[in-house]
Amino acid sequence: MLVLLGVLVVVIGFATRRNPLLVVGVAGIVTGLLGGLSPREVLAAFGDGFASSRAVTIFAITLPVIGLLERYGLQEQARTLIARFTKLTTGRFLALYLLLRQVTAALGLVSVCGPAQTVRPLVAPMAEGAAERAHGPLTDKAREKVRSFSASADNVGLFFGEDVFLAVGSILLITGFVNTTYDTHLEPLHLALWAIPTAICAFVVHGWRLLRLDRQLERELLAANATQPTAKEAAK
Repeated sequence: MLVLLGVLVVVIGFATRRNPLLVVGVAGIVTGLLGGLSPREVLAAFGDGFASSRAVTIFAITLPVIGLLERYGLQEQARTLIARFTKLTTGRFLALYLLLRQVTAALGLVSVCGPAQTVRPLVAPMAEGAAERAHGPLTDKAREKVRSFSASADNVGLFFGEDVFLAVGSILLITGFVNTTYDTHLEPLHLALWAIPTAICAFVVHGWRLLRLDRQLERELLAANATQPTAKEAAK
């Protein structure tokens, strides 16, 4: 029972809003020591865990690369590129990205796109550029709305697209649990096939919301421009 005090450390650490990495590390040390491990064995367990999951630290390489690309004009180039497609509105562009995200996730390419890889450096600036081309300068509220819809297109596409892939972790977990608990023979293919109608419904529903974004931005920006004082009024 004393080993469970590590869980209490996690609860207290998160409740007091401490650094998550520090909280988890301390909880692991406490759990190891109470479980009868020596300090050397605890350190070895941390080393083994780090060596077996080196992919988790890939952000240490990707974030500086993305930062350098943004510093040297990646977002500006993305805005320039989207400006060439005059018929591609913000909603249409995000709907296309939603489709791309679902298709790639269904093929198992869940790490190709993402908030850090594509949304922040490419998708959001391109969506903002399309909105500025159609409606002029954006207000802070409109800009944040475009960014939030850009992130939602990525999240919805990934969430409902990855279950179509046979070897995704959630599919294997469900089939393993059901087959072991209920003594059945559920194949991953069965779950993947049933995930296809769900993915289609998600694309239709959220795609419709993305297409409505153009009208929402038009109404909000017209209302914002109407409330702003004219140059003569400002001079007075």
